[in-house]
Amino acid sequence: MNEFKSLLPTSWESLSQQLDTNIVLLTAISLISWLTWRLIYSRLEVLVQRTSIHWDDLTLQALKTPISTLIWCWPATISLGLVLQKQNFIQLDWLSTVKLILVIVIFIWFLMRLVNKVEEYVLAQKKRDETTVQAVAKVARLFFLTIGALTVMQTLGLSLSGLLTFGGVGGLIVGLAAKDLLSNFFGGMMIYFDRPFKVGDWVRSPDRQIEGTVERIGWRMTIIRTFDKRPLYVPNSVFSSIVVENPSRMLNRRIYETVGLRYDDGSKVETITAQIKQMLEHHPDIDANQTLIVNLNGFGASSLNIMVYTFTKTINWIRYQEVKQDVLLKIMDIVAANGADIAFPTQTLKIDPIHAGELAPIPVQP
Repeated sequence: MNEFKSLLPTSWESLSQQLDTNIVLLTAISLISWLTWRLIYSRLEVLVQRTSIHWDDLTLQALKTPISTLIWCWPATISLGLVLQKQNFIQLDWLSTVKLILVIVIFIWFLMRLVNKVEEYVLAQKKRDETTVQAVAKVARLFFLTIGALTVMQTLGLSLSGLLTFGGVGGLIVGLAAKDLLSNFFGGMMIYFDRPFKVGDWVRSPDRQIEGTVERIGWRMTIIRTFDKRPLYVPNSVFSSIVVENPSRMLNRRIYETVGLRYDDGSKVETITAQIKQMLEHHPDIDANQTLIVNLNGFGASSLNIMVYTFTKTINWIRYQEVKQDVLLKIMDIVAANGADIAFPTQTLKIDPIHAGELAPIPVQP
């Protein structure tokens, strides 16, 4: 009991001395600090949930684990130094540097968690472009990691000017050795800046066998899910040298069909084309402001070909197929209502009635 009383500080100065000399007291203080932080966190969590903004919630969630880690690691670092000093392994000259590095790492960790929380929150709202949000988050994480690494190097006594000079020469060597990696990196940057497509778009390339839905745009490669559900991993540098088509951004879908009528229905073609055109102009799913053509387009081998050229309002593939079916069925009804019929391949065989039944003479051998 007397020994325990002797551990209790009598002043702030003696408390500071005992913190560096008593591991048990440091552990006890860590436990008390951690319990206090948990109590404060639970109270703050209730308070931030009452506010109308969400940034305070995200900040508090990002702080939770780093602060708890700092509470335990700071005294643990001091305790480790005391143990090593007691065993005459090492002096405590490095202790202040380790403490500073610990604070830097915890702060960078907090910023990285905050970026992740903000990214998850913004993506969950479905109000922002997913590709842009992911690009900004990646740039922010890269920036904070770079700043943290440079700060740690400076804390360790490394000269940043010499490091940057070495980095210039080393960067040239690395650039030559990893040109493909760098080309993919800058290819990804161009995708983020030019935005020819984004996550969720349907893309295809007439130059390559690439077609599917974009699932992820990374720094090195883009993942495209093909329509048979296979993942396609495309290096970003490929997109700088091929033509990419983005059907997801088209304004309308086109219906381009040829309707063949019998030659016997030639007198009814003008009436049928006029009625088909009127039907399309008043169809609720056809965009009458776009090009609309219904004309006799040519004489086929066994049919009079009528071209039907128009655009739907929807760009959804499934809905487009439903509209197209409805248009074709209505065209069939118009053809039938006029007493005409859709042509099919036919052949006409003509026989000369005078020479019918006569056989060709059989040549006689001499």
